[in-house]
Amino acid sequence: MDRTNPEGAIAAAAKRCSNWGRWGADDVLGTLNFLDEAKRREGAALVRRGVSFSLAQSFDADGPQNGWRRRTNPVHTMLDTGLDAERGQGFPHGLGGADDVVFMPLQASTQWDGLGHIFDHGVAWNGRRAGDVVTSEGDRVTGIETAAAHVAGRGVLLDFGDLPDGYAITTGDLEARIAAQGASARVGRGDLLLVRTGRLARARRDGWGDYAGGPAPGLSFTTADWLHRAEIAGIATDTWGFEVRPNEFDDAFQPLHQVCIPHIGLFLGEMWDLDALAADCAADGVWDFFLTAAPLPVTGAVGAPVNPIAVK
Repeated sequence: MDRTNPEGAIAAAAKRCSNWGRWGADDVLGTLNFLDEAKRREGAALVRRGVSFSLAQSFDADGPQNGWRRRTNPVHTMLDTGLDAERGQGFPHGLGGADDVVFMPLQASTQWDGLGHIFDHGVAWNGRRAGDVVTSEGDRVTGIETAAAHVAGRGVLLDFGDLPDGYAITTGDLEARIAAQGASARVGRGDLLLVRTGRLARARRDGWGDYAGGPAPGLSFTTADWLHRAEIAGIATDTWGFEVRPNEFDDAFQPLHQVCIPHIGLFLGEMWDLDALAADCAADGVWDFFLTAAPLPVTGAVGAPVNPIAVK
């Protein structure tokens, strides 16, 4: 890989890994097409003990965001409280209640990147003009609500322990980790792949610092072909940006995103909390499970919060 030629590398990978037209000109699901009814049945059959894990970080003011590109942590405000109920709210027979509201960027914490989130030279998923897809009214074609009923099936966790910032996880690393974890870690068509780098655990131990946007371990740009070939439905990590940071080229910003989303049609999850699940998987030696991870169906959104649930 020529570090000095990101433009050429991105263009070549986009051509090799393109799924444009694979599911027709009107497709809005991308790689979620791989997650079919049979794959959901396979995932459901993995529930043995009934133990469940939430893979979401908290959505609160103590979150990871630092204001980059106007991304802030959630602001939670009460509209009605117990004090209001004590003083009377106008309901009959002593009824009282509490109400609240939250303001936040949709990618403030654990979330999915939708297919309208990233473009390549003004082109969106499946070869559409970006301006025809996302307008001031939101994503009018591949809004995150189109994925809401589909993200449930077989999940697989690959646990890399505690990788240093800037470590690029290669195809060789992925295949070696699968081999080391055994048969339950096989990765294939329609799977939802989770990759733990240890970055979130470190942020919780040492403080958020530059977790949001700073150096981190992550997927190497060179894994684009593997991600395309594996035919996974989606991939999520415990990092802010999924791919290794700093990126592997001298002058590039999130080049793997630029291939994965608009060309492969791959759903990317970020800031997932995989620590407790990883500990359980290590304890029983089983690395696959039923995973349901529907995004909040905010109409026209290009990304959305999610509370993923893994059940073993």
